[in-house]
Amino acid sequence: MAFIVSSSAYYILQNSKLPHAIISDMKKIRILWLFILVFAPAPRAALAQDLEPESGGVVCEPGAYLSVPDDCAPLGPSAYLTELARRGMTIPPRPLPASKPDPSLNLLPYKYFRLENDYVPIYSAPGQKGPSPQQFPPGFVYISYIERAEEGGVYYLMQNGGWIPGKGARVGELPKFQGLVFHANPATSFGWAFEQIPALSAPGYNSAKTGRQVGLFETVTVYDVQVADNAEWYLIAPGQWLEGRKVARVIVNPNPPQGVASNRWIDVDLAEQTLAVYENNRLVFATVIASGAEPFWTRPGLFQIYQKKESETMRNNDPADFYYLDNVPWTMYYDGARALHGAYWRTRFGFPQSHGCVNLSIGDAHWLFNWAVEGDWVYIHDRTGQTPTDPALYTGGAY
Repeated sequence: MAFIVSSSAYYILQNSKLPHAIISDMKKIRILWLFILVFAPAPRAALAQDLEPESGGVVCEPGAYLSVPDDCAPLGPSAYLTELARRGMTIPPRPLPASKPDPSLNLLPYKYFRLENDYVPIYSAPGQKGPSPQQFPPGFVYISYIERAEEGGVYYLMQNGGWIPGKGARVGELPKFQGLVFHANPATSFGWAFEQIPALSAPGYNSAKTGRQVGLFETVTVYDVQVADNAEWYLIAPGQWLEGRKVARVIVNPNPPQGVASNRWIDVDLAEQTLAVYENNRLVFATVIASGAEPFWTRPGLFQIYQKKESETMRNNDPADFYYLDNVPWTMYYDGARALHGAYWRTRFGFPQSHGCVNLSIGDAHWLFNWAVEGDWVYIHDRTGQTPTDPALYTGGAY
């Protein structure tokens, strides 16, 4: 039993007529009680947590819960992780089930020279000058050469035996961009930035910059798409948004398009400027392209590859639109003069710029040429409806 002695009671005891022995014992009791008050732990009945009523709920361990569990509440961190999981995001991010193709696919046995946009004579030997019965008219002209000579100037020997003066510029190192080879279908869309893009904290041009810069041809995963300021915005990471029109996106769809009579097809998305290759309901390859620019659109529709040529010379003799392209590599015709092929004259992809063909980098065209066989399906589409479909608009040459 504890004895509590107040200060006033102690004063009374000291001034009372009680025997001295009793008063001495009372002093000892007061000292002991003060010691207990200072050093003893607080009684559990006084702790705040014991005074709170129990709710009866148990919070789940942190994690993603795509379905509501029966034995816990997915609150706090779990709610955040679950929202990310619904968009296909994980922490850390899950890599795409893909790898880069063999870099040796970028190699070509040709050397190229671009002629000035002027009349360029063709001679039978180097060092000649003056008029010539043969010449290239002004236009878009690339020749492949096998020898360079300096005899009274610089001359280049073409494969047909003619020499041209070095009026123009040699093509230096060919672009090394390559797409991705897939070993499984990715869980979400993905794409490539075709210019450097700052990431924003939310959709919309007025949103704050996050400090992240997505580089040229950097691969990004697209977890969500929202429209703001009349533009599409792509979520590439928590709180990181990119302007959609600067990203060439692959919208994965492993189901054959209507009319495809086999389980092999090439999907060309004009709206996104991407190409995807499917086999047995699985994405096997994807990359960025350059399709036809107005008025030389790439025609939407379903086609089949009818001819493959490792190298092709493409030309248009119309003086108003003359072009000559020597040794165009890895050419696959599918729609008259329109073809899938490598474009050694391109340094950028991701936006329309061709004369109607589907242009690819050298390495990507080589990969596609190795995979494709004559008769394979080519499905070309534009979900925006901006590419015309009138057959009368699709005549003449293409590159």
